[in-house]
Amino acid sequence: MAAFVRLTHPFPVLVDGLATGAVVVLAGGSTVVVSALAAGMMSLQAAIGIVNDVVDAPLDAGRKPGKPIPVGLVGPRAAVRLAVVAAAAGLILSALQGLPTLAVATLILAVGFLYDLRLKGTAWSWLPFAAGIPLLPVYAWVGATGSVPTLFGTLLPAAFCAGAALAIANAMVDVERDRDAGVSSVALTLGPRRSWWVHLVLHAAVGAIASASLLARGVPHAVVLVGVAGPAVVVGAGVALAGARAADHRERGWELEAVGIALLAVGWLLLAARA
Repeated sequence: MAAFVRLTHPFPVLVDGLATGAVVVLAGGSTVVVSALAAGMMSLQAAIGIVNDVVDAPLDAGRKPGKPIPVGLVGPRAAVRLAVVAAAAGLILSALQGLPTLAVATLILAVGFLYDLRLKGTAWSWLPFAAGIPLLPVYAWVGATGSVPTLFGTLLPAAFCAGAALAIANAMVDVERDRDAGVSSVALTLGPRRSWWVHLVLHAAVGAIASASLLARGVPHAVVLVGVAGPAVVVGAGVALAGARAADHRERGWELEAVGIALLAVGWLLLAARA
């Protein structure tokens, strides 16, 4: 059972589920809708993560001892079956909220599988992240209300930058292993130093867009400072670790960046919706 849990990538899946639930709450969704959409997002992301591990199993053998498939704790066929179940569960839970929510859920799966099956290991591996991160708040809000508010016109460009930054940070975690395996990535294309600076600039752009848009909506300066500063500290700690020599430290950095971005998105929505 523990091997199957590890296969679902519990940390990012939980972060995405909690962020989705928070956005649904902000959109006015009921407890039932919050639970359904949070569970739906977690199921969709679990399916994407499992397929990623199935595809990577040959490369992970001998390089990632914690991965369940390469060490034989979970067979590839069992993993594929689990991915199908998770994807089906995510789509069913999404369909219960209406066809628009199902459409967004299908798009999330398509973007995730595009990364797993085609773009991972290429210089374009950042693109699915950049496209997929904005879909999370859209999924949550559409599921709760059936529509997308005009304030998302600001949120989505910032989310695109955040997705690109997280993609680079994720690629930086495996830069040595990818180089040894002869696999390309955006981090290898840019180089370690340039990757770190590019993803730092992208995070800074996210913070600037979030702050400027809140100020433009009349949110007091002090409130904006508090709302942005907290998540910025978490992201900053992650960015600092992303430049570490040890891969496990860089992985912790990527995780911190993901948490910080999720906090910023929820905080921004809370302040913008009430402005």
